Order: sequence, then structure tokens, then C-alpha cells
Amino acid sequence: MTSGKVLAGAIVLSGLVAGVAVYYLQVYHFYEEIPASGHGDVTLTSVVTGVPEPIIADDFQAIDADSSPIRYRACFTTPMSIPMLTETYELYDGGEPRVAPGWFDCFDAEAIGAQIDAGTALVFVSERNREFGIDRVVAITDDGRGYVWHEVNDCGDKAYDGTPLGDDCPERDTN
Repeated sequence: MTSGKVLAGAIVLSGLVAGVAVYYLQVYHFYEEIPASGHGDVTLTSVVTGVPEPIIADDFQAIDADSSPIRYRACFTTPMSIPMLTETYELYDGGEPRVAPGWFDCFDAEAIGAQIDAGTALVFVSERNREFGIDRVVAITDDGRGYVWHEVNDCGDKAYDGTPLGDDCPERDTN
């Protein structure tokens, strides 16, 4: 009877330790803070040239992880107005912010999504196919707050579900 209790306790303790380890690894360990460079921290794609150009980005904070191409998140402020941005840079259709770890408190995906839905924030293209199938997008609010994250694009969706890519997708780097 005693050895059964010890065995059951060991199993429960092992499960608890594994659960805590997985939580820590997913929420803290893989992420690293990205320091601001002061120039080019945030780019938007020009409607004229089709090339990403740096914009004014103050109070820049960012995190990323090598474990997934969609873990990048950033926050910043900009004095650039929405009317000027919409005339100069390409809008992105359908951007939905992804949840960030709770400790990265400047990025609240639910609140950002609500602002996008309400029309008080617009989503712009930062860089298409930054990595095959992944676009970097930027949402900017009426009051100049900005948020950056990565979106899986149509080519990425096709590649991951096995659908033929088609001619509109770039060559996939297999290295």
C-alpha cells in the first residue's frame, strides 16, 4: 500500500514538473527582447515603389523567438498621421493580431483587434514574404500607437495544408 502511494505521488509530481517546464519554455524561455536600432525598426511598403521604407518609430519594444516564424511582436509610437500613411503605404487586408505573452504588456491582441474592427486602427504591409509564407504587418491607431506582428499569408496557408502553391507564390527556399 505504501509503495503504491509513493508511485502515485511520483507520477503526480513528474506531471506537475513537466507542466511547469512546458509553461515556462513557451511563455518565457524562447522569447528574447529585440533592442531598438533607432532607424528601420519599423518599415512600411510604399505604394509607389513596392519596397519597404523605414517610418518614424519612437518607444520601440519588440520580442521574437527562433522557435516559430510568427512569434515576433513589437510596439511603438509614431507622429505620422493616418491620412498621410494611407496615401503613402500599402494597406493589408485581413490582419489579425496574435496573442503575445502576458509579460509583454504593450501588445494586447484583443484590444488591437477591437481597434481594427472599429476602424480606429489600420493595418499596413511592412514586408511581404519576409520568410516564405509569412508577412510582417503593422497596425497603427488614430492616436499614433503602433503594433507589429507576423501573419501567415495565402502561400503559407497553401504550403502548410499541402495545396499546390500556384504561380502567384514565390520560390520556396529549401535550405
